[in-house]
Amino acid sequence: MHTYRIHTVESAPENSRPALRGLKQAVGIVPNLAATMAESPVLLSGFVGAFGNFHGGTFSGGQKQVLLLSNAVANTCPWAVAFHSAMALKEGVDPEHVRAIREKRLPTDAGLAALSSFTRALIDKRGHVGERDLASFGEAGFGPDQVLEVIAGLAVSVMANYAGNITKPAVEQPFQSQVWTA
Repeated sequence: MHTYRIHTVESAPENSRPALRGLKQAVGIVPNLAATMAESPVLLSGFVGAFGNFHGGTFSGGQKQVLLLSNAVANTCPWAVAFHSAMALKEGVDPEHVRAIREKRLPTDAGLAALSSFTRALIDKRGHVGERDLASFGEAGFGPDQVLEVIAGLAVSVMANYAGNITKPAVEQPFQSQVWTA
């Protein structure tokens, strides 16, 4: 089995360094998952670009974290579950809602439940959601543009979650309280 290095800006391949610098500036640290993704400048650059686009969208910070946490749980990526649990709490998502998602349940908040349910349906059904899935999402106050924006969040998650499941980065100290196992 290959062991993936947790790169620093200095140790990363040259073409990964700008993306790592950008993440450090945006997030304040180079997350271990991104540091392992740096082994592939193609993956890291695609991830950072998609990450920036998604974070510039219409969802609130808490909604983005609910979506990303729901994806991390569905994709059983322990590093991403810990990270997005901590970020959701930082964004003000109620701890009970975070716990529900981590336990593969829906939050009691109707809007967050619709967002979590819809993103999980997209994953489970490989994008072949039905009219009922779309109607439930819309009834919760989300627009047709946000249906497509969820797909952008899924794209970011797939890159991170799949890479995390392969590279198995250590969970950093700030996220240790949110360590999760499937």
